[in-house]
Amino acid sequence: MNRTITILYFAWVRERLGKDQEIVDLPDSAVTVADLIGCLRESSADHREVLKNLEKLRFALDQDFVLLDQAIGSAKELAIFPPVTGG
Repeated sequence: MNRTITILYFAWVRERLGKDQEIVDLPDSAVTVADLIGCLRESSADHREVLKNLEKLRFALDQDFVLLDQAIGSAKELAIFPPVTGG
């Protein structure tokens, strides 16, 4: 059975990809957030460019901040965004 996950993009990530979200089939090989990011990088040159420097990005699974080694489990949504800066 194919599982899908909604990827939400915010701020400059959204602007550079030209979309605020997409629904992707979750490959069996995508066990962690890092695995899923690797699959997204392979999906297009734009994804590869935007996701090349992961230190400049933050991630949340089902609205909880996570690190790249976090298992996706049964999550329905992954948000990708730059760190929020105060001022």
